[in-house]
Amino acid sequence: MRVRITEASRRLGISARMLRYREALGLLPAVRAPRLPPSRHRRFGQPDLDAVSLGLAIERRYDISPAALAFALRVLADPAARAEVAEFGQRIGRIRPLPAMAMDFEKERALRLLASPPGAPAGPGARQPGAGQPGTVPAATSSAGRRAPTAR
Repeated sequence: MRVRITEASRRLGISARMLRYREALGLLPAVRAPRLPPSRHRRFGQPDLDAVSLGLAIERRYDISPAALAFALRVLADPAARAEVAEFGQRIGRIRPLPAMAMDFEKERALRLLASPPGAPAGPGARQPGAGQPGTVPAATSSAGRRAPTAR
């Protein structure tokens, strides 16, 4: 059963004005069916009420405003915003950068791949000579690039 905004606000324990504000911020699921005349009132189904309730619970749990929650959603959905916020967090010391060792490993791996000629093995875990040719069985390797133990 779908309810009008007054009943939805009563069930959620907030004002209809606050529901409209949350909609303006993008914190409500789409509640208007497409192609309805503007005079039609929006209706809320149980999934809509559950989504709004979850948003309210997050705001209470983390003591944030609806605007802060809307911005958090934007950061999660927009890669450019996410990158800029992450850089800001690193500059002020709230977010630590990835450990240098992990970055060095990835850099070395990329350099190895770039340095190897096409078709040549690029290092640990690379295709073994003869792999993929008829009558040969490729050597099993672990995710770390070492030979995996074989069952005997």
